[in-house]
Order: sequence, then C-alpha cells, then structure tokens
Amino acid sequence: MKEQFNFNNELSGKTALVTGGTKGTGKAIAERLLNAGATVIITARSQPEFINEKLYFISSDLSKAEGTQKIVEEVIAKFGRVDILINTLGGSETKGGGFSVLSDEDWETTIQTNLLAPVRLDRGLLPQMIQRKNGVIIHIASIQGKLPLYDSTLPYAAAKAGLINYSKGLSKEVSPKGIRVLTVSPGWIMTTSAIRMMERIAESSDSTIDEATQSVMDALGGIPIGRPAQPEDIAEFVGFLVSPRANYLTGTEYVIDGGTIPTI
Repeated sequence: MKEQFNFNNELSGKTALVTGGTKGTGKAIAERLLNAGATVIITARSQPEFINEKLYFISSDLSKAEGTQKIVEEVIAKFGRVDILINTLGGSETKGGGFSVLSDEDWETTIQTNLLAPVRLDRGLLPQMIQRKNGVIIHIASIQGKLPLYDSTLPYAAAKAGLINYSKGLSKEVSPKGIRVLTVSPGWIMTTSAIRMMERIAESSDSTIDEATQSVMDALGGIPIGRPAQPEDIAEFVGFLVSPRANYLTGTEYVIDGGTIPTI
C-alpha cells in the first residue's frame, strides 16, 4: 500500500533537537523544521540577541561532557522524548601556519566540539529512540572530511572525517532498531561568520568582497555551481531527510558542495 505524505505539516507531533541552532546553518535548519510543524529545541553556549520565540532554547557548552548531560536531562524532563536529532554544532578556531603551530590543546578542543559532542549526545538520546523503535539522527560533517585544508583547519578536517566514519558505523548498529542515521557534508556555506571573514580578507588585501569570495572559492579548487551555499540550501535538504518521505534512507553521507569535490 502506497504511503500518503502530508507535505505541508509533515513533522507535526515530532520533537526535534538542533545543536548550534542559534545562527548560521543550525538556525536555518531549526526554522525549517519548525515550519514543517515540529516542536524544536535549540542549543548554544549563549543566547543571541534575537531569537524566534517559538524555538525552545537551552544554553549549554556541548564541548564538555557536563554540557551534554544538561541537555539530555532537560530535554527528556520537559519534552519526554526526541524524535529528530540534528548534530549541527561544529567549527574551527585554530590558527594558520600548518601542522607545526598546532598544539595538543588545539587538537583536543576541536575534536571535543566536532566529534565527541555529537557522540555524547547520541549516546544520551538514543536509548529513548530505541525503546520506541523510531528516530532520525543527522550528523552535519563537512567536505573537509575528504578534502582537508592543511594550513589552519587540519584538526577540524580530521574530526569531521571521524564523524563521517562514526556515523556510518552507528547506522549499521541502530538502523535495525528503527533509527535512521545520516550524514550531511556541506561545502562552503555563506553564513554571517563567512561574510565577516570575507570582509576581513577584502580589507587586508585591498580588494572587494566579491574578489575575496572568489579567492576562497579558488582556494577550494573552484565551486562549479559558481557560489557558496546558503544556510537555507542545507536546511531544505535536511528537512527532507528527516521527513517520512525519506524513510528508506539510512547510513548514507550526502555531499552538498555545489560540485566542489572533484572526484566521485
């Protein structure tokens, strides 16, 4: 019997948790799921000045184990369950200069944020999904998991490669128990942070923002589609992946990079 889908309110009755949901891609994903009818919880270390009042915000530092525990306890106590978990939190703050300038602390901090934070959150929220034999987990990785940029983001690239591998392994374990696990690996996304970076590059190189943007695209080897992604590009695809329309998809990594990676 063919399943019928309600495209207008397809996540009604679902509870979603989006980490890093106050800005950039995380914010776009949270708003996309909210518009599809889900109850949406977002996390970040600090609350931004402007936030959608329909999103339930929890302040927590997920790079620390106690931060994860706080999220798990508060979410379960208030909402009883999580149907959709989007591990969006990630980023790199390491300095440029190659491998020799990176300290143990640079590596450890980056791995805590980009790999161990989602591992811990999955571990905390999977039991209630398994008990109900239903749930979707999305790990937001990066094309740097396959296309590392060595000058300043090598720890980030290594952590995202680990996240991709972990996500695949987790899917093999929990998909038979009713939980779908997927990875989304975006290329360069033009978030507000990326815009500020373009402004800094333009100022330091006495160029325009368009020229600075092109220089970054050139450093990536080019983006065939001709532009970075917008956060909404990623959010729309994630909205599909967590919906009933994608209920046969699990264990797969989806690359959204405008054609950046030059190989299949």
